[in-house]
Amino acid sequence: MMKTLGLALMGTGRMAHVYGPKINAHPGLRLEVVFNPRIASAQKAVELYGGRAMDDLVAVLADPAVDAVVIATPTNTHVDYIEAAANAGKPIYCEKPLDQSLDRVDRAMAALDANPVPFMLGFNRRFDPDNNALREAVRNGEIGRLNMLMSWSREPSPPPIEYVRASGGYFVDATIHDIDLLCWIAGERPIEVQALGSCMFDDQIGAEGDFDMTMTTLKMPSGALVHINNSRSCAYGFDQRLEAFGDGGMVQTLNKRYDNLVRWDNRRTVAREPLKHFFLERYDRSFFRALDEFHNAVTTNRTPSATAQDGRAALAISLACKESALSGRVVRLN
Repeated sequence: MMKTLGLALMGTGRMAHVYGPKINAHPGLRLEVVFNPRIASAQKAVELYGGRAMDDLVAVLADPAVDAVVIATPTNTHVDYIEAAANAGKPIYCEKPLDQSLDRVDRAMAALDANPVPFMLGFNRRFDPDNNALREAVRNGEIGRLNMLMSWSREPSPPPIEYVRASGGYFVDATIHDIDLLCWIAGERPIEVQALGSCMFDDQIGAEGDFDMTMTTLKMPSGALVHINNSRSCAYGFDQRLEAFGDGGMVQTLNKRYDNLVRWDNRRTVAREPLKHFFLERYDRSFFRALDEFHNAVTTNRTPSATAQDGRAALAISLACKESALSGRVVRLN
């Protein structure tokens, strides 16, 4: 029989409401506790997903019914919760990024080194079935030697300016997903980066010194080039595509729609369903599959994929991209 893990869901914001239903849908996971220092918020989440509402972190981590924690709190709290959970010996699943600062990420990694509990970072796009299939095609040599890898990642509309101010910048907030995914597909990390940014859709974002449209190029040790195309606004929906080009062929992933029917009529018009609206719809399955990977790793005593080291590397590359876009220079990486 499948071993069941009792989970403490840390936080009650948007990402906690993504994970709550996925935890309940998994046969090997049980939502034991919802934690928030504001108990009323925890109680509201419990009404939706079950478990017990708690506002005392020490009591949560001492609870024998809590086998592991899922950290879905604001980014600036991740390190504190990682340290506390690691010290308590609890396996940890944490939303990305680990933090916006490499120094604080190193602090979290030191806690994990001192208390070697299973740790997984929530780079959910690795667990999208199409992205995974593209990686397998590249790794199996279906396109020969990988020469170019490209990603289009365009959001339907800019986020609230309050979110932008706390996000750490577009590269750390959004491009980091593409960086992790494409390095994972390529099987290597860049030796240099060059990025450009502009603000074309929301003047408030520009006033904060951030971008709403970026282009990023990564040069890999093998010579392969990686291109990432990001936009905070897209008139036709959530545009998410990948292309891997090699000396023996090419593989692509296509956008997801609400259905794949193409409709024709006697007026010679063609209609299709729109693209899935945003990441909650487009990557719905990937969040479940990521939690399944975490469950399997913890219950079989192996290291989860998407490690803290992966998170640190993606953040370092994202910060280098930000430096390149602000300075206009190519930035070399160690």
